[in-house]
Amino acid sequence: MSAATVTSKGQITIPVQVRTALGLEAGDRVEFVELEKGQFAIVPATRSVREAEGLFRGKRTKPVSIEEMNAVIRLRASGSR
Repeated sequence: MSAATVTSKGQITIPVQVRTALGLEAGDRVEFVELEKGQFAIVPATRSVREAEGLFRGKRTKPVSIEEMNAVIRLRASGSR
């Protein structure tokens, strides 16, 4: 397992093993994708969206309706959680 320390400025150095596995080079961008509460994936932003296919497979079995989206928006906007 690789680990990194967060600096006082909120920065980390991605370990070489992780950079190599992700194909990252100096100047590349990464995105932090929330998988579930408190768990994130680091995804290279330099690659095609097609490469992320299957990353969320099994997370949701049916599409989200507009009504469901609006209900969540209303809930979050009201401050209720």
